[in-house]
Amino acid sequence: MRGGELAGFRDWRRARVRVPASTSNLGAGFDVLGLALNRYLEAEYEPGPGPLRLERRGTLAALAGGPGEDLLVRVFCAYLERRGAAVPGGTLRVESEIPVARGLGSSATAVVAGIGLAMLAAGREVDREAALAEAEGWEGHLDNVAPALFGGLVAVAKDAEGRARAFPLPLSGELGFAWAAPGVEVPTQKARAALPASVAHAVATRGLGRLAALMRGLATGDPELLRIGFEDELHVPYRLPLIPGATGAFEAAREAGAWAVTISGSGSGLIAVCAPERAAEVAEAMAEAFRRVPGPEGVVSFAARPDEQGIRVGGVSAAVPS
Repeated sequence: MRGGELAGFRDWRRARVRVPASTSNLGAGFDVLGLALNRYLEAEYEPGPGPLRLERRGTLAALAGGPGEDLLVRVFCAYLERRGAAVPGGTLRVESEIPVARGLGSSATAVVAGIGLAMLAAGREVDREAALAEAEGWEGHLDNVAPALFGGLVAVAKDAEGRARAFPLPLSGELGFAWAAPGVEVPTQKARAALPASVAHAVATRGLGRLAALMRGLATGDPELLRIGFEDELHVPYRLPLIPGATGAFEAAREAGAWAVTISGSGSGLIAVCAPERAAEVAEAMAEAFRRVPGPEGVVSFAARPDEQGIRVGGVSAAVPS
């Protein structure tokens, strides 16, 4: 066995975590902002003899491939192996209500859950800052990882040495959120490939102004600032063609009372902001617009609330290092 901080470790613990979904970008916050939402992945590790087994339920039940191809399992095993430990036997049970490849950070939740379970299985507390650094090698962009770990509205920035730092931003309690997606999935790799290699300086400058408006609008609940901040030229125009019915769903959301609407993450889902009492109506309006467009079945929609806690250990919020 390799040397390392867990070399020779054998006393594996039963572990359970709950990780929220997240919507990222929110228009002008491309690769910078993320918001945790109240849809969850729950994962449990039970030590036992024999090779590691995997049980998947919920939105993950239809995924193909065995444990060796599952992202959460690969993250769990890699975390332990890099620290000198042999992969333990037993069972990983995973259940999710987060749609896959629809712009709700499903891969980020898997990465966060895998790291959290590995920390707990080795008898440690979940260290969110350490988990953020560990997750970067898997996700690259941390705008979904950060809210999954910390909860709420979170921004991510890097220092001069390239180290990522996540920090909370104020979020008005007077905001409602509505989410909807067509039956079409948009893998993150495909959405990234649609982006141009560079943009004009003027486009980037306009984006900075919109980001400032977005952050202020989310903090104060100002509908006009939110309309400005949800506009974007860096990614939305290039990804909209990947989402059948998106233009009609944008229009339907506004007609139902949304102040602003944009692509959730890299799609195919859309996220709208509105008064809380209008969120269910806005979500259904977007869903109905998607249903009118020919395509695969599987339209999904819901009114969403922010999750303020991020990853939870069992049913309790994980401790934040001081």
